Amino acid sequence: MTSQIWTDPAIVEWSQLLLNSFRHWTTRELLERVGDPDCQAHKLFHSPFVVVSHGMEEDPLLNYGNQAALELWKLSLEQLVKTPSRLTAEPVNRAERQRMLEQAGTRGYLDTYRGVRITSTGRRFLVENALIWNVVDAKGQRVGQAATFSQWSWLTEHN
Repeated sequence: MTSQIWTDPAIVEWSQLLLNSFRHWTTRELLERVGDPDCQAHKLFHSPFVVVSHGMEEDPLLNYGNQAALELWKLSLEQLVKTPSRLTAEPVNRAERQRMLEQAGTRGYLDTYRGVRITSTGRRFLVENALIWNVVDAKGQRVGQAATFSQWSWLTEHN
């Protein structure tokens, strides 16, 4: 993984959109907003909870994952940004995932989401109490969706 990726201007800008959009929809802060945007991007990247997002393509590609997300999905940022977000769920769980994204898209955000996801190595895990929100730009136009969670557990082959 590239060192200090949180210093990339595009990552700093996207981090601000993630943080601002989270506050817009939930009226809460995702993390304590101290320092300048560079400092906030660093703090978001190194936060102990997962933050991941995708863009608005026809088959949306993941475009951000903090260190916790990269470690969980077993990906580098370079690999993550080439991954269609649908591949974070097994085929059997993709329709349910799509319904959840559509609900968040309509409402602005969806909290207390629970669902099974899969790492790049095929290991399954259950996410609990995830919050999904629309990422909007300064004009209020939707530019993506993001999710955050800190509760997850590995599933065995029998689950």
